[in-house]
Amino acid sequence: MPKKPAASAEHAGPSVKLSLRGATRLQGRHPWVYRSDIVGANDIPSGALVRVHDARGKFLGTALYSSSSQIAIRMISHGSVADLPALVAERIRAAIAYRKELVSNTDAYRIVFSEADFLPGLIVDRYNDVLCLQILTQAMDAAPVRAAILQTLREALQPAGIVERVDARIRELEQLAPLQSRLLWGEKSSTVFTMNSGVRFHYDGLEGQKTGAFLDQRENYAAAARYAHGEALDAFCYQGGFALHFAVNSAVHSASHPAARCSSVTGVDSSRPALEMAEKNATLNGRELEWIEANAFDLLREYAASGRRYDTIVLDPPAFAKTKRDLEKALGGYKELNLRAMKMLRSGGILVTCSCSYHVNASDFFEVVADAACDAHKSFRVVENRGAAKDHPMLLNVPETSYLKCLILSVSN
Repeated sequence: MPKKPAASAEHAGPSVKLSLRGATRLQGRHPWVYRSDIVGANDIPSGALVRVHDARGKFLGTALYSSSSQIAIRMISHGSVADLPALVAERIRAAIAYRKELVSNTDAYRIVFSEADFLPGLIVDRYNDVLCLQILTQAMDAAPVRAAILQTLREALQPAGIVERVDARIRELEQLAPLQSRLLWGEKSSTVFTMNSGVRFHYDGLEGQKTGAFLDQRENYAAAARYAHGEALDAFCYQGGFALHFAVNSAVHSASHPAARCSSVTGVDSSRPALEMAEKNATLNGRELEWIEANAFDLLREYAASGRRYDTIVLDPPAFAKTKRDLEKALGGYKELNLRAMKMLRSGGILVTCSCSYHVNASDFFEVVADAACDAHKSFRVVENRGAAKDHPMLLNVPETSYLKCLILSVSN
């Protein structure tokens, strides 16, 4: 009996067929396809590597499959993939090399940014000699892929410890076994890291928000510090990112650039643990700052009503719009927050206003800040219009990778 010809990589293993809309999305170089756009699929295991075809059977590439997420397909290649762990290792090494070309003056930065580094569902951050990773999809959670991730990070970066931060809600949505945040490898889960003009921070990989610090604001911290002066207020300060940069920058440059010196810096946050860490960070840098535990919305309302004035104000709130349904409410929140801050700024003052809500696009954010300026009866110049740091790259055809907005404004009257 004659042997059947060996199956090619394009014709072996699980496969899916997509609707015209789903295929068009992939051909536009967006990596996601929603479950509603799958029109045909054989029996596919959770987290499998699948071949993707259009409705006519044309091969479109290889993807990671989720059996539970509404984003059922995340493209990993527009060609064939024979060995996923090997591909993951190769792309981690490429991501590390990319950062070496772009990142300087810091030992803390994002190494892998999920889709933006062509590794959907994987986040890796570096904090000096401690690495922190998050695994957010079924495919990345598979044992062979996990092993490849750990081995590659150990060999390439030689850390003292690798921590896994667990997002319990994501694991539940992906129908993954519950886990606790933990030390995956090595002996260290905490360290001290440095960014920009020698500003130092404590890092504990098993505490705090997200992977531990907001590295996407790193370059914005330095940019804002160039303009900060006089009395400065950092609202939603968390562990003191903007505030500490203002204080350290003022001490370093006060002699040569007296106009850029902050005479006082105050940080406000509703989280006592965050403020306790901010105080430790201030001590680490040999600075004394004022920290206030309060709801920033309420405090700004009180300060604006009482005529309190500042020369520099930072607004860096958490995301107001978690979904599209939250958009209108979020825009109202941003306008109210910016209006209060604008009323409190002295002439020549600096406002640093941020949004990390993806569903609030740059145009919407700009418009709502402009509306607040009109209501405050003040004119502002845009000093800088910024986004996330370079280690958080944006893919041209994937708007979801562009989420952080940071405007630095100067008030003229």
